[in-house]
Amino acid sequence: MKLVTFLHNGQERIGAVTGGGRILDFQAGDKRLAVDMLTLIRKQDTLMPLARALAAKAPGEAFLDAGQVTLLAPVPRPASMRDGYAFRQHVATARRNRGLEMIPEFDQFPVTYFTNHQAVTGPGPVEVLEHHLNRLDYELEVAVVTGRPLKNATLAEADEAIFGFMVMNDWSARHLQMEEMKLS
Repeated sequence: MKLVTFLHNGQERIGAVTGGGRILDFQAGDKRLAVDMLTLIRKQDTLMPLARALAAKAPGEAFLDAGQVTLLAPVPRPASMRDGYAFRQHVATARRNRGLEMIPEFDQFPVTYFTNHQAVTGPGPVEVLEHHLNRLDYELEVAVVTGRPLKNATLAEADEAIFGFMVMNDWSARHLQMEEMKLS
């Protein structure tokens, strides 16, 4: 199920994109689903069965044409965000280009860093400060949305905690990043 957060008549709602490209408005189909995306994720054991049942047999009035809504980020206000450092081949190539061996520890645990979870935006124009355009870079990434608390998880526990996946563009002002990295 492709979940979405959207605006309709000035109200933020959640729903699912149907095969025909229409939007199933969860709240219009079942008042128990009148929640935001973060609540749906956190209460998934109770709410996702309701969402699946609704998607299987939704009343006609619960559907909206895509042109009637404005899509937002699927999870507009995530509680936290981490970004993966880099994939193995990228790190190995960058190190080799500098005459360095691959870091053996790279394969032992995931290397992530906290990123600004309050800078999430949805589809459409992205506002960028002019002085950030010097070396603006972007990366197409896969976002993994976890729906359960994790700490020192095994691979199986981490896999079990995955709620879903999203496509994400990661924008970086590289000139600022290079200046900041000098201080770390």
